[in-house]
Amino acid sequence: MKNLILVVRWVVGLLFIFSGLIKINDPAGLSYKMQEFFEAFHLQGMNDYALLFAVLMNVFEVLAGMAIIIGWQVKIFSWLLLLLIIFFTFLTGYALFSGKIKACGCFGDCLPITPAQSFGKDLVLLVLILVLLFYQSKILPLTGSRPASLLLGLTVFLGFFVQWYVLQHLPFVDCLPYKKGNNILQQMQMPAGATTDSFAIEFVYRKNGKELRFDQASFPEDFDSTYEYVNRIDRLVKPGNGLKPAIIDFSLQTLDRTDSTAAILQQQGNYILVLVQDAEEVEEWKPELDRLLPQFKAKNLPVYLVSPEAAKLQEYFPQLQVFSCDATVLKTAARVKPTFFLMQGATILNKRSYSDAAILIK
Repeated sequence: MKNLILVVRWVVGLLFIFSGLIKINDPAGLSYKMQEFFEAFHLQGMNDYALLFAVLMNVFEVLAGMAIIIGWQVKIFSWLLLLLIIFFTFLTGYALFSGKIKACGCFGDCLPITPAQSFGKDLVLLVLILVLLFYQSKILPLTGSRPASLLLGLTVFLGFFVQWYVLQHLPFVDCLPYKKGNNILQQMQMPAGATTDSFAIEFVYRKNGKELRFDQASFPEDFDSTYEYVNRIDRLVKPGNGLKPAIIDFSLQTLDRTDSTAAILQQQGNYILVLVQDAEEVEEWKPELDRLLPQFKAKNLPVYLVSPEAAKLQEYFPQLQVFSCDATVLKTAARVKPTFFLMQGATILNKRSYSDAAILIK
């Protein structure tokens, strides 16, 4: 039994440490996933706190994993982990059975797993944590109280520091489709072997007070303006295999709604895309962009601003071409606002936050 408890202890601890470390690399990504759950439960008022919750959750996962492994305050952390895993199991169960959430974000974007896999993982962890809770008296500390306190204190400090750093300078490991080296146009293509949902379309019309139903292959021979449209029914005949392009809905629209995506991504030579999630806090980073613009111009690098609030940014930067893009797309493409892309055609040569944008041309 002693060996079994030791194995369970290490498995639970390492899983929580692994989960926390992956998400510490990209706390913004977890905050967006939290916002999906908030919206599903009609709790949009909590969206402003999602990033804070994400940062605290990531630190706690690593801290709890370390505490369980070294045997520090096992009773407290066993109960905390039990409450946490019950909460996680509820969320992953909701994602699985409701179908409203496509991925739980348990291991971030670097290791995506399906809702079914997430739910199964949480059930296993629930059992293992119950074992730890039941046999907590048999768990002996691996080190003294002082070294344990120092180690866990360092864990907390590094957890917060690393997340502060990546929120300023982008994640250390980029697992998103807009990572360095990727071609945006290629990422927008359907993957090999992908099949889409097949639907049977049925039309409902009214004529002479009667409702008539027919599909595209059986339109009435006398069909004319006397038929009054009522409804269209799409019936799923054969579901697709779920494979989709890595990048969906990326487009660059001018202020007059002209689609310029192909013109920009297929141009010759290098250029800069400045991706901005919104126009908030523009005063904070505008001086840095103003300082860099002459350097970009000296390198013959055209600069384009991309934002869902393009019109507002045009007021701040009348000298630049501004494009509108979907806000959800930019949450994925630009974890820091703004994020600078050095482009060659549709290929991302480099990617930096505004704090490190000068590195793009060095």
